[in-house]
Amino acid sequence: QVQLVESGGGLVQAGGSLRLSCAASGTRFSINTMAWYRQAPGKPRELVATITSGRSTVYADSVKGRFTISRDNAGNTVYLQMNSLKPEDTAVYSCNAIQYGINYWGKGTLVTVSS
Repeated sequence: QVQLVESGGGLVQAGGSLRLSCAASGTRFSINTMAWYRQAPGKPRELVATITSGRSTVYADSVKGRFTISRDNAGNTVYLQMNSLKPEDTAVYSCNAIQYGINYWGKGTLVTVSS
């Protein structure tokens, strides 16, 4: 019964920054991997970044050098710092967590980057 709630989305101009947060509840920290995905209208969902319980990270090529994924000490909150935003970053960003091999998803938060 893991619940994920995202926050921090909004409207920004190209070149600006946003920080997304995802808070997990309903667990005493047994989450191994957390990740951020995004889906733009008419396009498939894509992986943005992942972070393990050991804090190892993986990034999509499209966001390398611009986005940073991190996790709090307790491991129940994941962040996505997004810098140098581009219009093509516009999408609904969703938080994902894996616990005991089961996938959990947040409802998503909309990020809109204007040109």
